[in-house]
Amino acid sequence: MKRVWNRLFLPGVLLGCLALCFLGLRQYYRAAYPRGYQPIVEQEAAASGLDPALVYAVIRSESGFAPAAQSPVDARGLMQLTPDTFQWVRYRLGEEGGVPSEVLYQPEENVRYGCANLGLLLREFGGEAEALAAYHAGRGSVSRWLEDSRYSGDGESLDVIPYGDTNRYVKKVLETREVYHRLYPEL
Repeated sequence: MKRVWNRLFLPGVLLGCLALCFLGLRQYYRAAYPRGYQPIVEQEAAASGLDPALVYAVIRSESGFAPAAQSPVDARGLMQLTPDTFQWVRYRLGEEGGVPSEVLYQPEENVRYGCANLGLLLREFGGEAEALAAYHAGRGSVSRWLEDSRYSGDGESLDVIPYGDTNRYVKKVLETREVYHRLYPEL
């Protein structure tokens, strides 16, 4: 009986430790890749026809889920919209009247307009990489790159993103989206 116990005890302890490690790692990654503002994000992602994992990836990459974030170029809030982009999106949505750009610090408004912006860019450019590049570097930059054979072979998709920081941003967001899909398969 003692031999059987010794043969089963050590493997059982090892399996238990592995299970605890796995659960601990999963909790660690879920904390590192949160689904902050979940009701807002998932509602606005659906309204704009977006993958919610992509929206979470943009927010994590842009602001780290900090609603008061502000960049050196005056991009604001969770999805880091500039006042000019905010007004452009409002115009494209057919919204009239002056709204102060301070609303970009309100999570509901920022995510609403950030998702609308990303949705508009996806419809305009067709591909996620191109839309994310436009989100980061501007629509005009991506339009110019698509017209330049050094960066696009077909005029519709980018073979090369010439701005290093934008190239890194696009890769980071797409990789982060994949992590969200692995951690939260229900997305």
